[in-house]
Amino acid sequence: MTAYENSGTAQGTGEGTPPNDRVHHVRSGDQDGHAAISGGTTGSTRLWMGLVENPPSSRTDNHHHGDSEAGIYVVSGHPVFVYHDGIQEVRLAGGPGDFFLVPPCVPHREENPDPDEPVVVVIARTTREPVKVSVPELYRRS
Repeated sequence: MTAYENSGTAQGTGEGTPPNDRVHHVRSGDQDGHAAISGGTTGSTRLWMGLVENPPSSRTDNHHHGDSEAGIYVVSGHPVFVYHDGIQEVRLAGGPGDFFLVPPCVPHREENPDPDEPVVVVIARTTREPVKVSVPELYRRS
């Protein structure tokens, strides 16, 4: 393997959109908010990826991600993903090393019931920027 200094980054290109003809390296701490890989950070055309931390005793609103699929890897903590199966709410508890898939347009919410430990997850979505559509309640997608 041959390595070239700074050849994999968009920094210093002087352009508004990073070039989409090379490998990009986004170092820890160089993220744009939660986003590590997105249309804005690397010129990605079909992928958003980032690190998200949910504080102790927290929960998101009910929402879905439009036409985007979301793959989630649990780095630390014990998140609970909640969705509706058409009859009742279903709660899926996870821990470090677990993976979750949230299909397109499936209303859900994430919870962190632990009063002391944050949840840290890596999320990959099949859109170049994150999509979040808030909904008043969980329901089964028809």
